[in-house]
Amino acid sequence: MSNCIIALDLEGVLSPEIWISVAEQTKIDELRLTTRDIANYDELMRHRLKILSENNIKLSDIQNVIENLPLLEGAREFLDELREFCQVVILSDTFAEFAKPIMKKLGYPTLFCHNLQIKDNKIIGYKLRMQNQKQHAIEAFKSLNFKVFAAGDSYNDISMLRVADKACLFCAPNTVKKEFPGFKAVEEYGELMAEVKAFYYI
Repeated sequence: MSNCIIALDLEGVLSPEIWISVAEQTKIDELRLTTRDIANYDELMRHRLKILSENNIKLSDIQNVIENLPLLEGAREFLDELREFCQVVILSDTFAEFAKPIMKKLGYPTLFCHNLQIKDNKIIGYKLRMQNQKQHAIEAFKSLNFKVFAAGDSYNDISMLRVADKACLFCAPNTVKKEFPGFKAVEEYGELMAEVKAFYYI
């Protein structure tokens, strides 16, 4: 199936959750909340920005954490194998200012994400590329006559999973799996690769 695109979330699928890693480094438990916990992305980001401001955490502090963040075990090999036979796009609600070190470790795959608003090394806001960008990206690929397989782990991935031709939850928390039992849930890259290949070689 040459007209196939695989769309993957980034954090929780290929890399650890950035904000959890920042929480561990700063010892600020309130930063551990992610889209696995809070479905409303604007609510989540406003909470994060408030905590950063209150604790004087700068962009460079977060970037230093990300520089030393390893990929999930087997992520690079999984992605490399995928890219041998199909096109892969990373659809993420992270920010370009965070993602560069992770993209380097992954071999610079195509990434669609958002941007931060920065002033004097402080994160003062954020700018979405567009609302529901993951869903819109999948719909755009399909309008170009691509068949799309999508995988993600969080509430903010559900809209793209719903519009994909086939989709899986990958290492999703039990809360998400229970709330959305219609999606097959897999836990290992080998399982996910098997699902992709079954779709690709139809």
